[in-house]
Amino acid sequence: MSIIKTYIERPFVLDRISPFIGKPVIKVLVGQRRVGKSFLLYQIMDALRKKGVSNARIVYINKELHEFDDIRTDRDLLAYIETRAPKGKDPIRVFIDEIQEIDRFEKALRSLVALGGYDLYCTGSNARMLSGELATGLGGRAVEIRVHALTFPEFLRFHRLAPSPQSLETYIRLGGLPFLIHLPPEERTVYEYLRSVYGAILFKDVIRRHNIRNPAFLERLVLFLADNVGSLVSAKKISDFLKAQSSKISPNIVLDYLGYLTESYAVHRARRYDIAGNKIFEIGEKYYFEDLGLRHALVGFRQVDIHKTVENLVFVHLTAAGFEVMVGKTNGGEIDFVCRRDGERLYVQTVYLLADKKTREREFGRLLEIKDNYPKYVVSMDPMAGGNVQGVRHIALLDFLQKTW
Repeated sequence: MSIIKTYIERPFVLDRISPFIGKPVIKVLVGQRRVGKSFLLYQIMDALRKKGVSNARIVYINKELHEFDDIRTDRDLLAYIETRAPKGKDPIRVFIDEIQEIDRFEKALRSLVALGGYDLYCTGSNARMLSGELATGLGGRAVEIRVHALTFPEFLRFHRLAPSPQSLETYIRLGGLPFLIHLPPEERTVYEYLRSVYGAILFKDVIRRHNIRNPAFLERLVLFLADNVGSLVSAKKISDFLKAQSSKISPNIVLDYLGYLTESYAVHRARRYDIAGNKIFEIGEKYYFEDLGLRHALVGFRQVDIHKTVENLVFVHLTAAGFEVMVGKTNGGEIDFVCRRDGERLYVQTVYLLADKKTREREFGRLLEIKDNYPKYVVSMDPMAGGNVQGVRHIALLDFLQKTW
């Protein structure tokens, strides 16, 4: 097997995959379509070649390519691998791109795991792969590696830019899908491409997969979420809004559709968390887009929404760093983000600008209500951001998006 692809490496993501390479677990790269999962497979294959693995012991299947159309079921998949797997002591490295396009794929993977002698890698664009299909009969034998759109440092590397207010504005307007390096950096061209990506996500990962019978409502729901980034919403609130537009949809159907959208990784849900009571609320949550460029392609980039944009950027940056990100509630109000990861915790408030004393007191004051010693940040686009108030750090968005933890 020979695949020649040029790509820009993403060492941050590859470092998370490396500990599992060659290990007897199924490596599952999951994320929204077009965030670069396929090219990460190429990078893994190249890493294996550098370790001496021959091309003959690598089997590659990409369900987005016409040549693999005949692989439709678990039986087809096993037959294809068997005819291309040479005998020998070394394991066969199997790479399957967009595996959810194969019916009953989990049965084939379970069989390969049982047989032994296979090092398995696959990608998928649906969150049910591990929580549902792939988890069936494979508990403890599959590991999920989340792949996101480009972080700001990756965006700078891909586009050969230095960190600056200008490069940050470009990132805010166009988003972080890797393919954009092949397009002129102008909104009209980029948004046309992003709308095609959105169409593929909606049709392949939501409408077709879940047999959606009301695609028009689904599209209105996406637009509602795009307009309400960072706002607390509920199924009832959405249902009431649509009723006002003469679209009668029950809250239960709204919940189903919201679930389908989050499963596609295009939209993320942030649950509400009571900091004092250490509990998660069942009602009311916020939604953010995996890629802001995709959001802007649907509703346009609007300066009046800049506060929503800042909040969405910070949410995705923290999620890409591996944090579980929730909306915090205190007795005095709301904390934008409570972030937890492996025993760590931090709190983040986002604001466009700290324009006056009242704004400063509000944003810092909410964090000062929290009486623990975990890091606390106020993130804004103020050009002279810096310093701290009683231990709460003020940091510019440009600098925050370059932070690693």
